[in-house]
Amino acid sequence: MFNGLADWWDGVELWLAQAWFPVQFVLVMVVVVPLCLAAAWVLDKVVGLFASRLAPGPDDDSDASA
Repeated sequence: MFNGLADWWDGVELWLAQAWFPVQFVLVMVVVVPLCLAAAWVLDKVVGLFASRLAPGPDDDSDASA
């Protein structure tokens, strides 16, 4: 199974490496940029969730300024 996937990926990689530069650019803009933006959005939400759970709440008795 993994050999078939590796062979397929090698073919895609070879096709992309040999493609004309404007085709590579368009593929990056259409595929990679949205994936990176989605990954950054998810990472931001996950870090924000953990930060809100680790941050002291408004009803916390400890006074950090004193």
